Amino acid sequence: MSTRLFAKAALVGAGALALLGPLTAGTATAATAGEQGGARVLAAPYAVVPYEAVNVRRGPGTGYGIITTVPAGQPLGAYCWTRGERINDNGYSNDVWVKLLEGYVSAVYLKGDDYGNLPPTASC
Repeated sequence: MSTRLFAKAALVGAGALALLGPLTAGTATAATAGEQGGARVLAAPYAVVPYEAVNVRRGPGTGYGIITTVPAGQPLGAYCWTRGERINDNGYSNDVWVKLLEGYVSAVYLKGDDYGNLPPTASC
């Protein structure tokens, strides 16, 4: 390869890198929790929103381990609902649990109706 062609190829490569902006290992792989949550919501057919911090569990009941806790107002991707342990809290009582990508959450803590605004026909 001639020096002239090599220099031209180097300039083209440098220009492509400049268009990508200042990427570093941290910025290339890191995403905020909100961005990750948004991707999860888009991957699911429904979205639910907790009105207070809520525990996501391995199954539809408090006897199942907690996987994570989600803050109030963070949209979550949901697939379906199922019956599980009856939860009594904040003046509500319900045995509906919503299946998320990560696990299950009681519909008692979700905005909307008894099914967390999922259609009644969306049972698991």
